[in-house]
Amino acid sequence: MSSPDPRQGWSAQDAERHLLGLERFGMRFGLDRMHRLLNVLELPRVSYPTIHVVGTNGKSSTTRMIAALLEREGLRTGCFTSPHLLSYRERIEIGEREIAPERFAAAVARTVHAAELVDRTASPAGDAVTQFEMLSAAALVEFEQAGVDVAVLEAGLGGRYDATNVVDSAVAVLTNVGLEHTRYLGPTVRHIAREKLEVVRGGATLVVGSGIDPAALELARETAAARGATLVLAADTVDVALRAGGGYQRHNFAAACAAATAFLGRELDGAKVADVAATLVVPGRFQVLDGTPVTLLDGAHNDGGIEALTQSLPAFAAGRRLVVVVSILDDKDAAGMLAQLLRHADALVATACTSPRALPAATLASLVEQIGGAGVTVVQEPHRALARARGLAGVDGVVLATGSIYLISDLLRAPGSRGSSL
Repeated sequence: MSSPDPRQGWSAQDAERHLLGLERFGMRFGLDRMHRLLNVLELPRVSYPTIHVVGTNGKSSTTRMIAALLEREGLRTGCFTSPHLLSYRERIEIGEREIAPERFAAAVARTVHAAELVDRTASPAGDAVTQFEMLSAAALVEFEQAGVDVAVLEAGLGGRYDATNVVDSAVAVLTNVGLEHTRYLGPTVRHIAREKLEVVRGGATLVVGSGIDPAALELARETAAARGATLVLAADTVDVALRAGGGYQRHNFAAACAAATAFLGRELDGAKVADVAATLVVPGRFQVLDGTPVTLLDGAHNDGGIEALTQSLPAFAAGRRLVVVVSILDDKDAAGMLAQLLRHADALVATACTSPRALPAATLASLVEQIGGAGVTVVQEPHRALARARGLAGVDGVVLATGSIYLISDLLRAPGSRGSSL
């Protein structure tokens, strides 16, 4: 007699540990594994409509905003985002609530078992199901079982070969396009936009965020025309008071309103829009911590994210001394990001988040010197770096931690606890 599968008794912590152990396998493009995984999970096609959000920046915020708007309109929503800050459970929400621990454990255990069956017949051998594919599949199955009326899905990377691109979405949203992940998506904005726009289905609606790069907008127009899709250009902002800080969130909220309107086929209830705007918080994005000095966390992780962040800094800092704690991953334009931050910072503390892709703090300090910056301090451990920055800022100053969402995750965790990847 075979022994029972120990995963049947998994806790949420067991599921988290298993997912963490998969990170070393990295990214592998292609949709074949995902289709096979869903077939084993007996969900070759979801029964609920979906909205797909792609772009370089603003995806998570826009995805959460769309789901909240539709939930207020009376729909039961599923919401899938990445990355997370403290727990993988954050990535799967139903009705604006994180998946329950026991549901998360069962969903991951079920998906791990299915992935093992897929991996046994992988060709070539070793082409194993990735962590992100497992999480994507677990979310899609969980939404099916929960009977959601609509699921809003954030693409992880690109669009064409992203694990989320196994659904035919009624609405696709392109938030913006910048030069990132060029070795995977192509060397120009147009190349990258083409990969992201592969989520647009024939006859769907394509919502494009405001301020998008002209080359990406041109391709969006061409794509919509070729596929018989309706193109909607989102407004620059919506005239409501937004609780989520940072001027860039006004652009994301406008795109979310346009997407929700397109999905419903009618105008949104103004009072409900105002309620979402007044209550929605996006963790890790322009997040202000309690205490003094004022400490701001923002997971701006690339040139475009830093540019959007720094547009809000002058008004937020209001002439106070600003000290920036920064960690940047090795696939980003660190010099360009640092140059933008140095235009606003009175002092900078270089550190290294726990991601294996983090640039050493000393490397960041060297880059600061090369671009003519001054006042940089090297503190390797993130919590100690934040403490040093607070001391440099003084009680009346402002501290900003940014450069990687991993850094934000580290600072929200207890010192010494293990973080997790995208």
